[in-house]
Amino acid sequence: MAAAISPIWPSGAAVTPDGALAFHGRTAASLLDEFGSPLYLIDTDEVAARARRFVAAAAAAFPTSTTHVSFAGKAFLSKEVVRLVTAAGMLVDTCTMGEMRIALAAGVPGRRLVLHGNNKSDEEIALAIEQGFAKIVVDSPDEPARIAAIARRLGKRARVMLRVTCGIHAGGHEYISTAHEDQKFGVPLLPAGADAGVLGMLDELGEGRTDHLDREGRTDHPQSRLTTAGAQASAGSRWRELSAQQTEGGLAAHPTGDQPAASAANLHDGHALRHDVRYPYDLRAADVSDEDRALAAAMEAVADGPALAVLKDMLRRPELELVGIHSHIGSQIHDATAFVQAARRMMLLRKTFYATDAYTLPEVDLGGGYSVAYTDGEDSMDIEAELGRLAQAVAKVNRALGMPAPVVSFEPGRWIVAPAGVTLYRVGTVKPVRLPAGTVDSAGAPIDERTYVSVDGGMSDNIRPALYGADYTARLANRAGSAETMLARVVGMHCESGDILVHECRLPADTRRGDILAVPVTGAYGRTMASNYNQALIPAVVAVGEAGAHGMLRRQTIDDLLALDVSE
Repeated sequence: MAAAISPIWPSGAAVTPDGALAFHGRTAASLLDEFGSPLYLIDTDEVAARARRFVAAAAAAFPTSTTHVSFAGKAFLSKEVVRLVTAAGMLVDTCTMGEMRIALAAGVPGRRLVLHGNNKSDEEIALAIEQGFAKIVVDSPDEPARIAAIARRLGKRARVMLRVTCGIHAGGHEYISTAHEDQKFGVPLLPAGADAGVLGMLDELGEGRTDHLDREGRTDHPQSRLTTAGAQASAGSRWRELSAQQTEGGLAAHPTGDQPAASAANLHDGHALRHDVRYPYDLRAADVSDEDRALAAAMEAVADGPALAVLKDMLRRPELELVGIHSHIGSQIHDATAFVQAARRMMLLRKTFYATDAYTLPEVDLGGGYSVAYTDGEDSMDIEAELGRLAQAVAKVNRALGMPAPVVSFEPGRWIVAPAGVTLYRVGTVKPVRLPAGTVDSAGAPIDERTYVSVDGGMSDNIRPALYGADYTARLANRAGSAETMLARVVGMHCESGDILVHECRLPADTRRGDILAVPVTGAYGRTMASNYNQALIPAVVAVGEAGAHGMLRRQTIDDLLALDVSE
């Protein structure tokens, strides 16, 4: 009977009695014999199970809100995977014409698709509008005008949301941390040079307050009731100025000194935060708390920011239906802490936009970035627990702001497919290398030798170790191997010293040419980032599951390479 292995492997992976690795009963050797080497494996049962699990976890965490979960197609996309995740209740995020066409070819209607991208072509925008995509995520200030013009030409209306860089940085490598201001994605929440410390009050907003709840603990809609925090925040800096200038005998003087302020209605100018105040409002009756003053300052900073200006532009265009705001703060994030901080800022933007323009943004998309473990002992996000933490924070901040709950959306990609993938290689050269004195391993222990195990793939089928310094592990897959092990580095066949697949692992000391190595957790950003470097052929992708194994994406051939070369 086959034995289970560590949790970083797909649940359908097991070790046979003779020490070989099998996937739903198919040994690694039999799969390479049938489909060739190197080979990407995708456990489709695992993909479907993880997709269902995330959808269920989001719904359970936000029981009184609508939740949407979109699969980030950039992680790995094929027609089969699209069908698996949509059958589990997901939408699909796309960001290129190729991804859009694959999703549509899988039979998914446009209403289940999303278009992202920082540099969308007119053709991509037009296709999304024609097909009725659920959302086109606006990424720059000039994009609403382009989308509106294309929608007008097509005689249709486009559903749009704005991607906001909220200033929360999270994740691993700098290249996958996407919410800081100095990068290509999104529109900043705050003006350039603004002190983000003004948003620090969000961490304590609503602590111990219950004056904004009804008897059942629900939030009143801001149009129907004046809340202490909402009312005082509504007038921004003007509120603070007027409060400071109140006199014993009457209402405060107008801050400019030109005329008296008969009511709060006279505060309207520029971005005055005015729409959840009942008029007239006697400022003498107000007891302005420190929390309210801090909230007013935070809302004023957001009201001056580029994101709110773009939202105003989107709202005024009849060709656009403004459906929400979007944030993506990074990747490989292990817990909800950074998501909570980002969510608070997004909810503050939503509140501020309601106050300035009397428009309640229906949806807040909190993006992706949920971590998986690539090696044994590495952290991964506990989705159920962390989405629960996030839901509590979202409910709390919206209660404090006096806002109704939005539709809450998520965009997992890696979390769905990475653990479902394994890459198989055949071993070639095995080369022990003596190391200079003072060399240490990853744990800091001194070493004098490392064995370089070369395989028939490399950075052309998994660029992540070279690009991000990502860690993986490997194991012998065709037999048990010796009990004695060696410190190994698994490297590829390419003409680069950085062509490393596994920086460090223990392999049987008798590992030799012709053996098979398996590298787990390669379902995301392996095949989708593959290249023809050194004119290497991109491997096939094979689906494995209880129903058996079949080709999902065929292997490239030499004829494919030659067909691209049209010169005489």
